[in-house]
Amino acid sequence: MLKGVLLNCGHKSRVWQRTRSSVLLWNVIVLGIACLLGAIALLQYRWTEQLSGSVERRIRMNLDSSMTQWSLDFYGRLSAMCVALQVGPDSGALDIWKDYLQRYVLWTRKASEPTNIENIHSDPALIENVYIWETSDPVHPQLHLLNPQTNRIEDATAPEALNALLARLRARSHTLPQALRAWTLPTSSHAGSTTASLPAVGILNSSMTGWQFDEGIPAIVHPLMHHSQQEHHGDSITPSADKPVDWILIVLNSKTILERMLPDLMNRYFSAKEGVDYSLAVVSGAAYSRVIYSSEPHFPNLATLSPDSSMNIFGPPPESIEGQAWETLKNAEIRSQGNWPSFSSPGWFPVIQYESGTEPWLLVVNRRTGSLEAIVNRVWRANLATGLAILLLLAVSVTLVVFASGRLNRISLLQMNFVASVSHELRTPLTVIISAAENIADGVVEEPSEIQEHGGVIIGQGRLLMDLIDRILLFAASTSGNRLQALRPVQVADVLKQVQGNMARLVQAAGIEIEERIPADLPPIMADPVLLSQCFQNLIANAIKYRGESNWVGLSAELHAGSGRAREVWIHVEDRGVGISEPDLLRIFDPFYRSPEMLGTHVQGTGLGLTVAKRCITDMGGKLVASSKLREGSTFTVQLHIAESSQLSPRPSDSGITREALNG
Repeated sequence: MLKGVLLNCGHKSRVWQRTRSSVLLWNVIVLGIACLLGAIALLQYRWTEQLSGSVERRIRMNLDSSMTQWSLDFYGRLSAMCVALQVGPDSGALDIWKDYLQRYVLWTRKASEPTNIENIHSDPALIENVYIWETSDPVHPQLHLLNPQTNRIEDATAPEALNALLARLRARSHTLPQALRAWTLPTSSHAGSTTASLPAVGILNSSMTGWQFDEGIPAIVHPLMHHSQQEHHGDSITPSADKPVDWILIVLNSKTILERMLPDLMNRYFSAKEGVDYSLAVVSGAAYSRVIYSSEPHFPNLATLSPDSSMNIFGPPPESIEGQAWETLKNAEIRSQGNWPSFSSPGWFPVIQYESGTEPWLLVVNRRTGSLEAIVNRVWRANLATGLAILLLLAVSVTLVVFASGRLNRISLLQMNFVASVSHELRTPLTVIISAAENIADGVVEEPSEIQEHGGVIIGQGRLLMDLIDRILLFAASTSGNRLQALRPVQVADVLKQVQGNMARLVQAAGIEIEERIPADLPPIMADPVLLSQCFQNLIANAIKYRGESNWVGLSAELHAGSGRAREVWIHVEDRGVGISEPDLLRIFDPFYRSPEMLGTHVQGTGLGLTVAKRCITDMGGKLVASSKLREGSTFTVQLHIAESSQLSPRPSDSGITREALNG
């Protein structure tokens, strides 16, 4: 018997060593998982940033592509007539004015054939008039109108709207290099002697085609390197860049541009499936103070011009010297005003400047449903929220796995401890039974009184084994979900009397005094008498085990008002023993749980008694609650409903698992 106790103590020591090692291991695992989740969170944040940047680049690339296509179409429509007039690299040195008239008439007729792919950009309605401005005669310059209806070149009186343009062209008609820079201001370095001294061939073969745009009229002009006398006299004059030039003027129809062409381009390149997705405007003037066209009544706000993107419609291409200068200037202004993208159109019409600070036409675009920055921020927040949700779900899942694994580990340790405790509790009575039986079999005891005494020991130890087996079977049955109780009205006094009779030997052997305070007028309660008796035996056995130096156990009962109209009988099992600490009080009803303070003592137990008792009482519709103070004692209270009058009449017993069923 002493050997069994020593083996059990050694097993418990090994169990606690395993417990400490397991706790340390799980702490390391949890710390590693936390570091891993932190790294995943950092990577998730960076991935969200990259994804948002990718979304922003894709949106801006799509927008820039639409704006570029818009610009090419716009440029193609305005330049269709320029292409038709065929002012070549020699600036018309081999052509006469009648050639331009015939080309104009032919283009007007072909433009009425929309099926011809060559006329995809041709629209005669965009052209208001075409003029020849004869400035090669410095004394008497003449303005001539090309009339496609009469197929004639007619003398014309200059409209007032053309006076400023004609004056600028006349002042810049002395040489071809000077004429090609007619769009610059007189103070501009482009109008100086450096430009005038450049070879004509070099200028004509450069990126400049010679066409220049006047936004105020609007009109497109080009210098011509021949004189009207050539047509009348047929003289063969060798073209020279140093001789005076004439001009061809294409006056555009501003009404057609504003009311038909620009809305058509907007709908073609900036329309979503459900209406126009972008707000579009063309602005110009000093510091872009003038709105030429707008798709919305209140767009843009010139006081705070911050579109999603903007494009210089007539600006020079970025690879040119002028383009680099414009981009440098505009980038500096953009950085000071806010970070919104701006670029130049791939097509170039130099805009004639009449005063400094005048900006070329600028296409500005804003998304109707919010700025691109707001959309990108919204996408970023959505991606971040999704990533955080996934990370949180992962963290919760890992936490649950760790918690479940730790719980399984603790349950495994508790079960190992349970097996050790049960083995010891089985070994002790079996050792006594075998020893008593050997004494009788070997004739060590011969007197009838001694034989009777040994028989009583065998019976007592056998009952202890039966109680232990009953407790384990009850726990297994309650865990499997089987119905344990067969409820019927019972008297509390009868149940407690039976319990004391069953435990008389244990109480007597322990020298315990049981004080009973049961009122005689208690009403019957609804319970299973067998299971209720087993529960009270477990509670009294625990009170005896943990009585400490006290030899007193109290049994009392009282009638108590329950919830609503229901009334209950509360039965208390009290002791003045070692008590239960507050942390342990929260776990004493868990399966296999025993206080760590008790594991180091010789007090045996399976950790199932209170679990089985609570489950049985709960199945009966009652409650089992505990209260305790360390080193002052504990009180366990069974709360059961009283039997109603309708339940007091004899009735067949309900089916259930009883002691007899458990004993087989």
